[in-house]
Amino acid sequence: MFSFLFSFLFALTTATVYFSETFPTDAHGWVESTVRPEGERGAVAVQSGRSKSGTDDEKGFQTTEDARFYAFSKTFPEFSNDGKTLVLQYTVKSEQGIDCGGAYLKLHPAGLDQEKYTGDSVYNIMFGPDICGHEQRTHFILNNKGKNHLITNNIPGEFDKLTHTYTLILKPDNTFQVLIDGEEKRAGKIEEEFEILEPKKINDPDQSKPKEWVDDPMMDDPEDKKPEGYDDIPASIVDPEAKKPEDWDDELDGEWEAPTISNPDFKGPWRAKRIENPAYKGPWVHPQIDNPKYAPDDKLYSYSSIGAVGLEIWQVKSGTVFDEILITDDVELAASARTKHAQRKEKEAEENKKAEEEERKKREEEEAKASADNADDDKDDKEEL
Repeated sequence: MFSFLFSFLFALTTATVYFSETFPTDAHGWVESTVRPEGERGAVAVQSGRSKSGTDDEKGFQTTEDARFYAFSKTFPEFSNDGKTLVLQYTVKSEQGIDCGGAYLKLHPAGLDQEKYTGDSVYNIMFGPDICGHEQRTHFILNNKGKNHLITNNIPGEFDKLTHTYTLILKPDNTFQVLIDGEEKRAGKIEEEFEILEPKKINDPDQSKPKEWVDDPMMDDPEDKKPEGYDDIPASIVDPEAKKPEDWDDELDGEWEAPTISNPDFKGPWRAKRIENPAYKGPWVHPQIDNPKYAPDDKLYSYSSIGAVGLEIWQVKSGTVFDEILITDDVELAASARTKHAQRKEKEAEENKKAEEEERKKREEEEAKASADNADDDKDDKEEL
């Protein structure tokens, strides 16, 4: 315990913590946006959760009203991550069993109008889980020159009722990492994982597929000829087994016509047999050239102004608890701050609850059996009398 505390304190002395929020008692400093009418805005509470799991020192910022918009933000001293690593980390626990709603955070430039905070407010980074039905993802969006860019490949999230730690790391070499509970879920180069820059290569506009290029691997067999009279075969014929009913009256019922059936000899429109095409050259690949519009940018990770964190989400079912928000330049500090004790305690509580439920059922079954045995004994006693 002492060595862990010493390591944490040492990391703290060498790291820069731009923002830290653990909601020890209340939501001091968090400002609610008043743009939406009160009937659409959801209230929050600082508590350990509706189920009261965890101890008092594990409180968090919890959504409390269903089918509501939540828009809260908190400012901190402005900084830039230029030339430095940026780590955004926080915990999420959706104990309501969230099925449609967001649980992500946003980092904003300094100067955010907190009372008019909406989904249209400019942000630098959006990060965290989002779910609605089968659409489940960990959002990771970077703003570049006024445009928001979502990572091209979906990152799965965790949507059970346990506490999970989400960590985003942006590095000055233009790479990133996304961790959930300390496990890497996606990592790579920003340029390759986001469609922010123009592509390095483009199709040569002066090149096109030659007219004589054969890209069909199969062809009609020139030796295969349509049989004579093939088109004269009807699709249906008179049923040869049909017979005029004996009680049919032509004067009353009209002239009898035999029903028709599908012609077993009809094969549909004639098509020549297909064979391998000797002239096949394979798929034509468009030649590419360097894109004159491509311009490398070694600052895709960098933001000149970061000064606010925001919670701007919609939830159908409320109950998500946000906690342990950390913005720092030190990966090791974030790793040492990350803890699984809450999740472990939640699993233990769930297992204890399950064991208690099984014990209760077992006790009820034993009591029911004992009651039935007593009833049988009473019956036997009466019959003997």
